[in-house]
Amino acid sequence: MLHGIIDIGSNTVRMAIYLIEGSHIEMLLKKKHTVGLAAYLRDGVMQQQGIDKAVEILGEFKDFLATFRITQVTAFTTAALRNAKNSRAAVGEIERRTGLAIRVITGDEEATFDFIGATHNLQTSSGLLIDIGGGSTEIVTYRERQIQYKTSLPLGSLAFRTKYVSKLLPSLSECMSMRAEAEATIQAAKDFAYVNEAEIAGIGGTFKGASALYNIMFNQPAANTRMETKRLKSIIGMFTSEQEMTQDMAIMLMRAVPERMHTIIPGLIIADVLARRFKSGVITYSDSGVREGYIYDQIIGQKA
Repeated sequence: MLHGIIDIGSNTVRMAIYLIEGSHIEMLLKKKHTVGLAAYLRDGVMQQQGIDKAVEILGEFKDFLATFRITQVTAFTTAALRNAKNSRAAVGEIERRTGLAIRVITGDEEATFDFIGATHNLQTSSGLLIDIGGGSTEIVTYRERQIQYKTSLPLGSLAFRTKYVSKLLPSLSECMSMRAEAEATIQAAKDFAYVNEAEIAGIGGTFKGASALYNIMFNQPAANTRMETKRLKSIIGMFTSEQEMTQDMAIMLMRAVPERMHTIIPGLIIADVLARRFKSGVITYSDSGVREGYIYDQIIGQKA
């Protein structure tokens, strides 16, 4: 069975086509648009331009699905539309104009789907699972592959970029402001007080981009998925607006994060604060997450 999954996120809108055969899933194709819906929030209200942009992209996706006669389609949205004050009206308009039913998944559900998707590829049975999105950050602590605690924090790479950064790359003072908010928000999450020296499994676009940039900077093979957290601060410091942009630096960014240049440093600041808070020496990137977790949990009915 072919099944289309459309994920309307804060930074990107993605569609992936999966072949589902029993309990086995295979992603055949993925299409994405870097929209930055979170940037269309004004005083917490999703603006008409953001709604129109989402409708335009979903229309393109629907045409693709119709061409290949894919009728099994699931669409869901996360932080950008979930957190909007006019969430119900905005989602309703998008549904009316596209003919797609859109599920607004909660932060708790997002963290659960993240965990289920990622644990199919994780080597460690205990630790932290973190997904830094454009508008929120989901954190799951797990032990023996069972969820201990999960939460969704109002920290996002695009949200930080929109709130604090005036140019393509942030200044040192803007980095300090983002770091201060991240530290305060994470400090307020009291349920994690007992977590220390935990290895982090990172999923989502921020960690994908960070992994690619890390491998280029530190001469690691492209297939490497492990990052030493002590090196995150040097990556952040290298790409601030005060640093002279050399040709080598430009090549690094263009190769590693061509569509995330504007959000990679805000995302890395959140990652660095989390790594320091949890005394994590290593972050391992996993390429499975919320979409795969949704399929396992909601379509196949199979947990981690």
